[in-house]
Amino acid sequence: MKAPSKVPAAQSVLRVLAHLAAQRGPTPAAVVASALDLPRSTVYQLLDVLVAQGFVVHLPEEHRYGLGVAAFELSSGFSRQEPLSRLGRPLIAKLVDRLGESAHLVVLHGRDVIYLVEERAAHRPSLVSDIGVRLPAHLTASGRALLAALPAAQLRALFPTSGLEQRDGRGPRTKLELRAVLDRVRTDTYATEDGEITPGIASVALAVRDHAGWPAAAIAVTFAHDRFAEAYWPEIAQIVAATAAELSSRIGGRPR
Repeated sequence: MKAPSKVPAAQSVLRVLAHLAAQRGPTPAAVVASALDLPRSTVYQLLDVLVAQGFVVHLPEEHRYGLGVAAFELSSGFSRQEPLSRLGRPLIAKLVDRLGESAHLVVLHGRDVIYLVEERAAHRPSLVSDIGVRLPAHLTASGRALLAALPAAQLRALFPTSGLEQRDGRGPRTKLELRAVLDRVRTDTYATEDGEITPGIASVALAVRDHAGWPAAAIAVTFAHDRFAEAYWPEIAQIVAATAAELSSRIGGRPR
């Protein structure tokens, strides 16, 4: 059991901000109070202070509160300091040492994934991925792990048309085929890709969740297809899952 905070007001402010950040949109004050089990009067007082400082914006017509510009500036500072890369790099290196295969950390950007960390194992095939490279999310294991963790509405927004980009004619060609791929990811709890980016190269990946349960990043291990029988891939996934859980913990996330 956690010891009570010596600065309860500060703790309450942070709880309010964290709750607003976890929502998909602006929220009524009464809902915040109920969710946090705080008196409404206290929540309104805290929100007034946060609005005055720019961390929260009040939408009077909707009777709701959302994150303000100052909160966005904190988020931008977070991005500038590259915490995901800094926190993830040593974990990816340990993963490579353990499996003897290459591994990487990516984030979702639109319909693509961007590689933040890339650790190459010795004497392994060269890869098209590298730090800063973008690849179609629906064709990569790491991208599929991220897409499978998104709400249905977000997926529809990302893929409004049926046709999907191909490489060498492999991978899902339509939204219906992509849906089947992502359903398999949710069932297996990990994502795979086999030759859809580079012939003969396969990957196993899992998402890294943030404090709101949102897929903040994904970790993947990439290897020559003939190195491991597919029956062994679930064991690789378990090892990757442990690394993803550790990174999730480091960024303040929660297990799923």
